[in-house]
Amino acid sequence: MAASPEPAKLLVIDDNKVNRIVLSRNLEQQGHVVETAENGEEGLKKIRTQSFDLVLLDIEMPVMDGFQVLEACLNDVDLRQIPIIMTSAMDEIDAMVKCVELGAEDYLTKPVNAVLLRARVNASLEKKRLRDEQRKLFRTFATKEVAEELLRTGFSLGGKKITASILFADIRSFTTIAESLDPSETIDMLNRYFGSMFDAINTNKGTVNQMVGDGLMAVFGAPIHFEEHREHAVRAALQMLKQLQLFNEQQASQSKTQLKIGIGIASGEIIAGYIGTQSRATYTCIGDIVNLASRIEEHTKVALRPLLIDDDTRKGLGDTYELEDLGPTLFRGKQHLVNVFSVEPSE
Repeated sequence: MAASPEPAKLLVIDDNKVNRIVLSRNLEQQGHVVETAENGEEGLKKIRTQSFDLVLLDIEMPVMDGFQVLEACLNDVDLRQIPIIMTSAMDEIDAMVKCVELGAEDYLTKPVNAVLLRARVNASLEKKRLRDEQRKLFRTFATKEVAEELLRTGFSLGGKKITASILFADIRSFTTIAESLDPSETIDMLNRYFGSMFDAINTNKGTVNQMVGDGLMAVFGAPIHFEEHREHAVRAALQMLKQLQLFNEQQASQSKTQLKIGIGIASGEIIAGYIGTQSRATYTCIGDIVNLASRIEEHTKVALRPLLIDDDTRKGLGDTYELEDLGPTLFRGKQHLVNVFSVEPSE
């Protein structure tokens, strides 16, 4: 049996010192790095505070038994992807079935056969490697939040109502800029620009929902909802403007084109979910608030302000923001006036 392609970090949880030593030595001989815990409570604490590729977990232990540890991991989104092999002197079908139902990767009866241990550990690590590759692939084509939601709940077309904040950002006069640059220079500039903008959005719990040319749309409060989505959206926008300033300073130092952007934010009820077909779909947000945020972003050109928000967004902010009331505005496609506010970047 071939060894695992590369060393892994494993955790052995067993109240029996001899068992811990025997398992650890066997695993270390395979080239793995091994840590131990003498009861379930200590083991769960290590699982939550460190990073492990696989856990070998005894069932019968004091303080907290293996079933309880396994169930705690199953109920924790951040821990459920860790493969857990149960070890027990109980050679009973009921115990095996319960372990599988609680999410165990495999089951070994003690005393553990060294050859069987090697095979089960390698198989479990290979499955984890494939799952990690899948998760990495998902995150390449979707945001971390959308990828984790997809892995956790599975895929289904449709959406749900949620209150969130939508942010649109667009580069000013991009067509003119692109005409003056070589295509490779344009791509390089956009990649560096988007990298800075993504950092500001992700740091403030935002999700970049789509990119169209030089523009982007981000949502705050979906797919994972949080109450402070309005303030996080505005914080992200202000950080984007600061990042743009640094970006432009670097561009100027290299005698390259500097950019200006406009950002519009609106908050309220949207529909968030997957649209498309069973063979091709995308996670998106739709609703009047999405259209309003886009209109507000366009209005930055008229208002000559880099960041505009609607009244609903303003109501979710504290007193630390410098706002300018631009009054009611009638946007294209809207029947009612919308109060618009400019948020001034701090020096």
